[in-house]
Amino acid sequence: MTKIKKEICENQVLRSQMLIFDTPIKRAVFKTPPQAQGQGSRPEQRRRGPLFGGHMPPMEVVPVEPNIKVYENGDVKFRFYAPNAQKVEVAGLGGGFSRDRREMKKDEDGWWSVTVSGILPGFHYHEYFVDGNRLVNPDVNCGYGCFYPINYFDLPSNEDEFWMLRDVPHGDVRMKYYKSSVNGRIKCAWVYCPPGYDSSDERYPVLYIQHGVGENETGWVWQGKINYIADNLIADGLAEKMIIVMNSGYAFKEGEDPVFFPGDFDSELVNDCIPYIDSKYRTKTDKHNRAVAGLSLGSSQAFLSAMLHRDIFGSLGVFSGGFPIKRGEYDFTDYFADAEKVNSDFDLIFVSGGEQEGFVERTLPQLNELREKGVKIVDYHRPGFHVWDVWRFSAYEFMKLLFK
Repeated sequence: MTKIKKEICENQVLRSQMLIFDTPIKRAVFKTPPQAQGQGSRPEQRRRGPLFGGHMPPMEVVPVEPNIKVYENGDVKFRFYAPNAQKVEVAGLGGGFSRDRREMKKDEDGWWSVTVSGILPGFHYHEYFVDGNRLVNPDVNCGYGCFYPINYFDLPSNEDEFWMLRDVPHGDVRMKYYKSSVNGRIKCAWVYCPPGYDSSDERYPVLYIQHGVGENETGWVWQGKINYIADNLIADGLAEKMIIVMNSGYAFKEGEDPVFFPGDFDSELVNDCIPYIDSKYRTKTDKHNRAVAGLSLGSSQAFLSAMLHRDIFGSLGVFSGGFPIKRGEYDFTDYFADAEKVNSDFDLIFVSGGEQEGFVERTLPQLNELREKGVKIVDYHRPGFHVWDVWRFSAYEFMKLLFK
């Protein structure tokens, strides 16, 4: 593996998460007063007892070793605090970090650790097992993925500066609430506004972008880093300033059976979310200034919405979803047989995927067939699995082409 630049290994974004933006590198340690020595059955009881009694014990601040440390040679050290455990293991979810459980070793302070070589660069969900039980490591980045809270980390490469935290003008991410007419629930959209939004009267194009199955509207911020991607693209003059809207794609009704499309999210997006965003933000409301995209399940949702509402969306991004113009829920074969119509309806159709998830073998031949018929499609692929680093690169390349 190529040596990773030190400034990338130590970029602040690698340890930022929902709970902590700027991770403390120090920890307060309360010393046991001499008169409390020997009281309590465990050291931590003796240490905490005076606090509960209203007396502040002596305290010192000590350096903290990160619970995940990425080395410049690509090795990764994992730590877990479990002083009473008999066995602690760590494992990936496959792909670039295998499911093989690595056994950790315990030190005298109750910390378990192991250094792993051979993990491929990229984003990695991973799991910890304490005496055989899967647990979330509270000291490691945590997000919502695979339908539950799960730890993650990045083993970056020198290509990854485009999503790193840089000293450039930053936009902000806001939480806005609207009501779904599909199931009556209150939904939360996360909305990225570009730098300078509040200090101008300018109107902006809008990208609506969806998460994948098992994730939610938080994914494109915490796992996808799309706000930093947008900040850096805008600062470098590579993309237009835009508003980005991230929704939860689940629109189930009470008692509805789970299916591939989780409820009628298309109706919710078009009838509820878009009118709400247009009423609250300075948006450009013609189709040429509105795009829809998504990853995996979200790419299928984006595709369906774009096809059904060609008067509303002028650009489409399909990340790691193939390009299924026909499936059980719909059939757009005849539509794509008319290349002139497709090219007139869309300013941009962008399709991407990872090379280790079959993009070159399965998706690219289909796209080439459509292009031979005259349909204009931009494709992008890179080494990678069905995981967030592929989708970050996809968003980066897609956003450079939007609203031009």
